[in-house]
Amino acid sequence: MAVLHTIKAWLYENLLTDDPNDYTARVSAERALSTRDICQSAADRGGADVSASAMEHAVELFHKEMGYRLCDGFSVNTGWYNASMHIKGVFNSPAEGFDPEKHTIAVELHQGVELRKELNMVSVSVLGKAESNFFIAQVVDMRTGSVNDLLTPGRNARITGGKLKVEGADPSCGVYFVNEADGSRVKVDEEDIVENQNARLLIVIPALASGTYRLEVTTQYMGGGKLLKAPRTAVFDRLLTVAEPNAP
Repeated sequence: MAVLHTIKAWLYENLLTDDPNDYTARVSAERALSTRDICQSAADRGGADVSASAMEHAVELFHKEMGYRLCDGFSVNTGWYNASMHIKGVFNSPAEGFDPEKHTIAVELHQGVELRKELNMVSVSVLGKAESNFFIAQVVDMRTGSVNDLLTPGRNARITGGKLKVEGADPSCGVYFVNEADGSRVKVDEEDIVENQNARLLIVIPALASGTYRLEVTTQYMGGGKLLKAPRTAVFDRLLTVAEPNAP
């Protein structure tokens, strides 16, 4: 198939092996697009026969109804992705009921046939080894097991990556959650950084309001017992979500 898309990727040391010549590729992510951005793009490219605002309204209605029907136990197959409900957690006997303290409900999304076709038209441009091995690779919400998605305030999150250890006298050093809507920043209390290592942080998630957040880690740590003169910040390239308190 013809190449219609190109994504860029940097190579980072594979921290899961001892091989110094072993690397993993991480996509150099562009900015996150909203529903409005996608609809405007469709209108601008000429692929839509309705206005961007009309399309956005229709998409919002579709997503609202899809969420409603998923919560009734239906699965959804749009061709571009498949969505279905899953229950996570262990049941210790056939008679045990659902316990919100032990079990969680989550929606899983998987690529569909149409998206697989589009992926066949993607080329990858490897930019080489990243200049710095200071990065956030993954965020796991320990309460729900959600990866790079949900956050549960008051519970633990495991952050993995490279050279993340929070260290240095500069007061800006720390772990932050930045609200995408208003730019407000919430810093994780120092005592709530439960585990503080080069490739792994374990934190207690602050009492965040519902919304979407960008995770940042600021530190002077550079490894080998040395500190940078000025702090630097790693920004996670995916948005994290705190759901409404009464949301499923």
